[in-house]
Amino acid sequence: MTERMVPAGYRGNYWGPQATQDRKDGRLPQISLTPQMQRWDDWGRKYLQSGDVVFRMGDARVAKGWFPMSRFLANASNSKFSHTGVVVVEDGEPMVYDTTRTSVARQPFCVWILDNVGNFGVKRLRPELRSKVPQVVEYCQDVFAKQVPFDYELGLDDEALYCIELTEKAFRHAGLKLSDPIKLGDMERAPEFPMQMIGIATASKWALNKPLTFEQEVWFPGNERHGIWSSPKLEVVVPPTFKPGYPFMADHGVPEIVSAAN
Repeated sequence: MTERMVPAGYRGNYWGPQATQDRKDGRLPQISLTPQMQRWDDWGRKYLQSGDVVFRMGDARVAKGWFPMSRFLANASNSKFSHTGVVVVEDGEPMVYDTTRTSVARQPFCVWILDNVGNFGVKRLRPELRSKVPQVVEYCQDVFAKQVPFDYELGLDDEALYCIELTEKAFRHAGLKLSDPIKLGDMERAPEFPMQMIGIATASKWALNKPLTFEQEVWFPGNERHGIWSSPKLEVVVPPTFKPGYPFMADHGVPEIVSAAN
């Protein structure tokens, strides 16, 4: 949905530094909020804090839109999520730093949530660790300013970033390891999808300079046993029981219960 907000013919990262400045200076239109977005904006301003990790189910697709990569990776890794971002409250507004297919993005939370098509959740550093938040924020703002490209090869180096990688590395920048990467072939439900696994590995040989293999280690949003969601350094703010946008673009309002809003 957020790509539909990009003006026809626009080139570059519509959620990057230049576009952000252009909106501020009036060279691009301001973001217009629908009633649904306004509710999310009000909710985010009330409950979200800098350093919060927001989780969602995305709908990124490959093969000209035929293959739902986000949902496949979530299912294969036995996760309710496919995507993460880091909240930074700037001038009172919760912004989400993550990656898009162009580069590192900075979106108002009420925009970011529009791309959710399933479960939504929020986690926050435990109180004794929240002094590390400024360093988490520093990392997000730095890679945004540098416009580090999207990591289609899902590598562990710093030359490019995918969304979960950005989140993990932001906290590692602050000296906090949230999770360990796991091999693609070791995803909890990978054996249930042999044809898809083989297909992705085969297709990557044509599409990527460094093809994906079952031995490649990748960071995941995860579940209670692995991935960022499982980190003991984080506590639940919103559990993955609320599904804004599911079925597609359905409006269920906002979560009524926040279990760790302090």
